[in-house]
Amino acid sequence: MSTKLTTIFVSIIILISVIAGVFLYDMLPDQMASHWNANDEVDGYTGKFWGTFLMPVVSFGMFLLFLLIPHLDPLKENVAKFRETFNLFIIMMVLFMSYIWGLSVFWNLDYWIFRMSTAILPAMGLLFVFIGYMLRKAKRNWFIGIRTPWTLSSDAVWDEIHRLGAILFIASGIIAMLGVFFGSYAVWFTLIPLLGSTFFLYIYSYILFQRETKKS
Repeated sequence: MSTKLTTIFVSIIILISVIAGVFLYDMLPDQMASHWNANDEVDGYTGKFWGTFLMPVVSFGMFLLFLLIPHLDPLKENVAKFRETFNLFIIMMVLFMSYIWGLSVFWNLDYWIFRMSTAILPAMGLLFVFIGYMLRKAKRNWFIGIRTPWTLSSDAVWDEIHRLGAILFIASGIIAMLGVFFGSYAVWFTLIPLLGSTFFLYIYSYILFQRETKKS
């Protein structure tokens, strides 16, 4: 997707959130639940204004940052090679943030017909799957992807780590979605695969770089 279409699509998503927030504002409590623990118990609150509009503001800020990143990267020509995929990632991130915002608003409107942790998992799983797809397309750059000292120093290490990373993130996304069926244990279906994959890829990128160095 082109950057122009991405900008239009993201602007519409954020605008819908803002308009919905204005429409629902008077129905929301003065102190809104803003954080839930692993047992789906509310353990944080915020004022109505920020509870209603903080997420759209953060989404807009993230969007501007994502637009800026390709221009700041010293390897911007590599970013251009997968820019359309990156643009789709921007849309996915904003949709994910809007979905979380929607869950929060529904909860604060007293529609407690879902477990917050369980409701988040399908969207989080899909986001991980798409990140995996993007990693497979990503070329070496300083901002997007699995950035370790060793992937940034070698195209060969970058390509291999991102090939494996794509598989691991897609698998992590599928496992996260399966967590929906495991109640209070659901959070572990996200944390363990994600942390395990991150740790493995970090260590393996060092090992690959050492092998490449010895060959040369």
